[in-house]
Amino acid sequence: MKAYVFPGQGSQYPGMGKDFYAKYSSAKDLFEKANDILGFRITDIMFDGNEEDLKRTKVTQPAIFLHSVIITRIMGEMFSPDMVAGHSLGEFSALVASGSISFEDGLLLVARRAEAMQKACEINPSTMAAILGLEDRVVEEVCNMSKGAVVPANYNSPGQLVISGTVEAIDRAIEVLKSKGAKRALKLAVGGAFHSPLMKPAALELEEAIARTTFHKPVCPIYQNVTGKPSENPAEIKDNLVKQLTSPVRWTQTIINMISDGATIFTEVGPGTVLQGLIKKINRDVEVVSASL
Repeated sequence: MKAYVFPGQGSQYPGMGKDFYAKYSSAKDLFEKANDILGFRITDIMFDGNEEDLKRTKVTQPAIFLHSVIITRIMGEMFSPDMVAGHSLGEFSALVASGSISFEDGLLLVARRAEAMQKACEINPSTMAAILGLEDRVVEEVCNMSKGAVVPANYNSPGQLVISGTVEAIDRAIEVLKSKGAKRALKLAVGGAFHSPLMKPAALELEEAIARTTFHKPVCPIYQNVTGKPSENPAEIKDNLVKQLTSPVRWTQTIINMISDGATIFTEVGPGTVLQGLIKKINRDVEVVSASL
């Protein structure tokens, strides 16, 4: 069975999508539609901006979403998933690709999500850190015992768990985790504590936008970050999408469940190859590839 997976924030790169715009009229049309919807020419930043330009949350999230969704449109009938999943932001790409929401609504939700997350970051100065080489339970125990707000945020693969919280709490947790034997414990270049309770203001803002958006039953099950389990129920999908901002991304469990349900080949749709690497760490026996155009 074929599984398609969609990357999240961090996979962007200068020049992303420029070749699609030049080569495919369908891609050019969607890019120009996105410029109109967003109210600024995101294509100028994607095609000609530098890394710093692309790191701004209001640009990064729509840019990755656009890149991923446009690939599925270019693929046409070649895009025939039995199941889909997206890592954090990538869940919105997966929802559009599977027909649960329209391209226009998906882009509007991503833009609202990015703005809401940026505002939440300004309210609570916070960050994230990648912890490598420890069992999940050890990291969880340190988070539970830590003073201040720090929680597991991304269960990316066995031995790779990202934590999220206030700057002070993250700094203290890093020192403790190093003493526990972490191979690496390093802060990430992000502006806030994504997938933690500190994103509550953003979740409330996004909830209003999601409530106003029409969701349909997707053409195939979507495995959602919050549960790691498949869903085809629009009401359940909407609820999990709101919870996603303040809950951990259970990517390891998601991939395990997809394989258990029959996935044998995973195709990453979007910029970069991060998800392919994570999937191989979760299970070496499955085939992982990039979407081919």
